[in-house]
Amino acid sequence: MKRLIEKGLMFGNLIEVSSPALVERYNRALMHLTGKSTALTDFHIDISGYSPEVGDELDDPLYLNQGGCNRQFILLSTQQKTAPLLNAKFSTSRGILRQFIDRNEGQLFALTARDAVAGELLNSVYDVSRPARLFDIRQVTVEADTTGGHVAEARKLSAMIKTFRTQDDAWWDDVLIANMIGLAKKTGDVTRNPIELDEAVFRQDNFYTSHFGGIYIFRAVDHPSAIVAGDKAAVGPLPIAFTFGLDDRHQIAKFLELNGLVEPIVRARGVDAAQILQQKMDFIVADVAARQGEDLSRSTPRDMRALARRYGAQLPEAFNGLAALYRWATSGGDWPRITSDHPAYFYTLRSRPHADRDLVNMVLAELTPLDARNLFICHKEAFYAAYAQWPEAKKSYVADFLEHAYQVDKAGARDALFGLVAPDAPAKALIERVGPWGSVRKGQA
Repeated sequence: MKRLIEKGLMFGNLIEVSSPALVERYNRALMHLTGKSTALTDFHIDISGYSPEVGDELDDPLYLNQGGCNRQFILLSTQQKTAPLLNAKFSTSRGILRQFIDRNEGQLFALTARDAVAGELLNSVYDVSRPARLFDIRQVTVEADTTGGHVAEARKLSAMIKTFRTQDDAWWDDVLIANMIGLAKKTGDVTRNPIELDEAVFRQDNFYTSHFGGIYIFRAVDHPSAIVAGDKAAVGPLPIAFTFGLDDRHQIAKFLELNGLVEPIVRARGVDAAQILQQKMDFIVADVAARQGEDLSRSTPRDMRALARRYGAQLPEAFNGLAALYRWATSGGDWPRITSDHPAYFYTLRSRPHADRDLVNMVLAELTPLDARNLFICHKEAFYAAYAQWPEAKKSYVADFLEHAYQVDKAGARDALFGLVAPDAPAKALIERVGPWGSVRKGQA
């Protein structure tokens, strides 16, 4: 993993905490939330305030997420909003924290100038020891305050001011006036500079959780289903209409089709489909060539084509399906009919532009593990697990590619691959009727 860290592909974009004042604030918040503290004088934190160095020191990678259910967070700066979320148990957690910071950025900027803000992503479930408990999670509420309680005290002072202004005899209430003066010394003039955080509530309908080997839950769709990435038999029955394993390719294809969640890359608007297909093919070639002992350092597209010819007989059927589609896209070859039983099927798809685009692309990345770029962008947990098992030549090839073709312009690369997030538009009548590549055979769903 050292190569990934050096290239900024792992633990990248974390926020450094090195000044004594920030370390002291962090420790105060950490003690407030967990009863623990760190002896480190410098470390790095993610969007939630989690630090891998502190996690190692405490020998507890979940010190801000006990039970993996209600994530706690520590904000030292609004700059944390650009950082990743490490050890995420739910796919929605980073988005919720980012929206909370964006909504309250002005207030948080002022509060973190003098104290740390500590809080929690609360839901009604405190234990996820059984898979069925995941379905009790319906919404997440963000609660936060400074470790000194400035927000709560400001609310209390605001209530006192309202009482003072509205009750006729409040002018003679010496206790009320004394309490107002005492609180005002801590909070300042809340009438001119109100201190208030939006304790936002977020729906949790469609999400991924890493619990139980990984489960994708889709409830806010026309045909609700769950997709189990781990052992489906070990998970057991779930309180949802359908449960699929990753091996249930036909059923997953039908689920994606019926809910209008995906589109073929070659029919997507505003993308260079041929270039995307070619890169997917190159990753498959790199996997085969690396296992044959080839040196892939400084490989050019021409080198990858030569390797494809050399190892053509050993390339998986997924490569042949993508090659047929590439020929159609570039030279007018015959239109390939790629159905859900073809190994290339999910490699040819991407999510349509809807609110759950990232979640659907995450499912597709797990179904297409040879596409290293999609796996890294959409499902880093799965990428790091796969990377650890790769030959050195493939590790080097993929890391170099991501460093030069993705890191330099992450937003541009994501837009080129997945398009902009926009309100979903009606699909063409044919796609609505028979799915992205033609109807899945009856009896397979």
